Amino acid sequence: MTQAIAPALIAEESHSQVVKVQLQLREMILAGELAAGERIAELAIVERLGISRTPIRAALMRLEQEGMLEAMAGGRGYRVRVFSEADVSDAIELRGTLEGLAARLAAERGVDAQLLARAARCLDAIDRVLDAAGWGDEAFSRYVALNSEFHDVLLEMSGSAFMQRELERVKRLPFASPSGFVVARAESPRAHRSLMLAQEQHRQVLEAIEQREGARAEALMKEHSRIARRNLREAMESPETAGVPGAQLIRAGR
Repeated sequence: MTQAIAPALIAEESHSQVVKVQLQLREMILAGELAAGERIAELAIVERLGISRTPIRAALMRLEQEGMLEAMAGGRGYRVRVFSEADVSDAIELRGTLEGLAARLAAERGVDAQLLARAARCLDAIDRVLDAAGWGDEAFSRYVALNSEFHDVLLEMSGSAFMQRELERVKRLPFASPSGFVVARAESPRAHRSLMLAQEQHRQVLEAIEQREGARAEALMKEHSRIARRNLREAMESPETAGVPGAQLIRAGR
């Protein structure tokens, strides 16, 4: 029994470490510690974080998939990307449109009870994370993993391999990933309130799918992404924009 469980525990620990490094690097980018256009020196990151190269490489790949980094020619590593406000807004809108369609297809076609139960367990786990005392980076890291899992299950519910391929492509666009949060620091009350609202929308979407309400499920997922668009617009219009995490990566206009 112990021998069978050990590899799973090791894999879970390794995944947790990659997510933690991913969050640390994302925060460094959003805080301007890694400037827009700057080349990421892998060895410098290893020394700075005190973590081995393997999880750092995996985290860099994930950030490239999210669109926050871009691979340099000739395999010379990554650099921090620069985006227009329109790029970010359009990417979020496109992701919301496709996820809305996925939710509608799931509701209209019907979903296997086991898959619905899996989604419900995931949301229950998110509730426990959000309700726990001592909210901070560790809890936020757990939320990121569970949120990504829920969005993956939602996509699986559509029963469309084509939809899954297209959404994976869209999630590579700047800040379009469901886990590509452009929020305040993880431990801030603002970040926690934002995630609580997102969780309530998750619950409503799952309920709409269970009740076979396709139009409602689609509308909820679109609104889920539009909150992120509104937050972006308000942040860019604010006189305090310079203090908003990630603002230095986004240039106003198109």
